[in-house]
Amino acid sequence: MSHTAHIPSHRKPRRNAPKTALRAGVAGGVLSTIAVAGAAGPAQAEPVTQTLEMPTITAGLSTAVAESAQATQQVAQDLQTQAQEDAAAATAAKTAKKAKAEAVRKAEAKKKAEAAAKAKAEAAERASRTAARTTLSASSGSSAGTGVASASSSSSSSSSSATGSAASVIAFVKAQVGDAYVSGGTGPNSWDCSGLVQAAFRSVGVDLPRVSQAQSTAGTQVSLSNLQPGDILYWGGTGSAYHVGVYVGGGQFVGAQNSSTGVVQRPLSYDPPSGAVRVL
Repeated sequence: MSHTAHIPSHRKPRRNAPKTALRAGVAGGVLSTIAVAGAAGPAQAEPVTQTLEMPTITAGLSTAVAESAQATQQVAQDLQTQAQEDAAAATAAKTAKKAKAEAVRKAEAKKKAEAAAKAKAEAAERASRTAARTTLSASSGSSAGTGVASASSSSSSSSSSATGSAASVIAFVKAQVGDAYVSGGTGPNSWDCSGLVQAAFRSVGVDLPRVSQAQSTAGTQVSLSNLQPGDILYWGGTGSAYHVGVYVGGGQFVGAQNSSTGVVQRPLSYDPPSGAVRVL
């Protein structure tokens, strides 16, 4: 017997062929499965990647946000426009109110200025009459006094002898005694001197010029010593008279004197005239 026959072998026992084949088949199947799984893995992962529609969701959200921002901006613009319109309306109303107040102020100022000018004109007229009377008194002296005295001495007969148109003129001017004097007045309740004379003669169908200067040359010049009821008396020069009245007989005349006295009946000595004209 060999000495080596009893020495155990360290070599692994050989496996039999069927088991080895089986194991090889199992291992190959596992490896195939792994390979298939590995190959199928990307194919299965790809749909997941493709089905994530984040860009589409993000685009829709961006559109909604943009539309919301645009709507908000439009509301802001509308509010701003409305605020501007309200401010413009308030400014226009303020401007209109200011313009109205200014117009009222100007109207009041104009009215006051007209009143002041009228008062000044009346004062100037009174002063002019006073100066003219002083001049006439100094220049005419006794001749005017003689004429007035003659007219006064024949007053009763002259007054009673007024008939026809002259009587109507006298009745007209006497009916206005007590009315107010207003520069430029032509009636029916306020007059200036020439307006009263013109209206009196118009009542009998005689048209006279409107102003005293022209009325002092409208008829035939007559002496103050030969006056008749209905004659026109004037103060100042012929053609430049500043005042007129109507002789009513009895040494009296009626005239719209000034704003203080109005229409009055006075004796010739109250304010001696400088001349007279006869129209009737």
